[in-house]
Amino acid sequence: MPELPEPAALDSHGPARIISMVNQKGGVGKTTSVINLGAALAELGRKVPLVDLDPQGALSAGLGVNPYDLDVTVYNLLMERGHDVRTVIQETETEDLDVLPANIDLSAAEVTLVNEVAREMALARVARPVADDYDVIIIDCQPSLGLLTVNALAASHGVIIPLEAEYFARARRGAAGGDDREGAGPHQPPPRARRHPDHDVRPAHAARPRGVPACGRGVPRQGLPHHHQPHREVPRRLRRRGADHLLRHLEQGRRRLPALARELISRGAAA
Repeated sequence: MPELPEPAALDSHGPARIISMVNQKGGVGKTTSVINLGAALAELGRKVPLVDLDPQGALSAGLGVNPYDLDVTVYNLLMERGHDVRTVIQETETEDLDVLPANIDLSAAEVTLVNEVAREMALARVARPVADDYDVIIIDCQPSLGLLTVNALAASHGVIIPLEAEYFARARRGAAGGDDREGAGPHQPPPRARRHPDHDVRPAHAARPRGVPACGRGVPRQGLPHHHQPHREVPRRLRRRGADHLLRHLEQGRRRLPALARELISRGAAA
């Protein structure tokens, strides 16, 4: 793949493009990809809020926010009128990278939203007041196609579906919107290959639906940036088992995301 040029600096911010990171299968790297992609876009001069739409709160925890210490979260913004989204968004240690946090309270939202009018547009209503303050909004969805994910899709301009080059990841792709019809489905980054005898590690073009373009090259399994890792010390017993090699592999995956950020900007999928 040709090297993409450095994106031009922005004179102003907004309106934001909204991107959802979606896959019904868990463990494919949605949250880690959201954090690293958001950080890469921020380093390119874009103002980026990351929206935690998973009741597990992994995105919030990965950005240094304790989900158990939160009085107001995205759940309150979805379910209650009168909250200002700007007061709920929190800054992170990375400049121009913010987070709209969540915790286990969000698990009750799907049950409550069922009876609401225009329930699929609740998140779009929350994001609207700050759309002009940012360049890209990235939503981290839970591994489900429930009402929260429907809200994310309804609010988004585009979708990224991370998947691994293995059988079960491919088997769920149709449920996430990527069927085999020509031209159907959203953009997908190429699969993360895991070299294991039971895993299908065929090339990216074989793992995605026909007519759905993949972004860039494959992304190895990723780690988080060092300042987002609360426990970086590797136990001595793990070092003997090759943990240092594993950490280097995670770092390679994390460093591949800036190329994806530049590609999204060049395609117009990000500001």
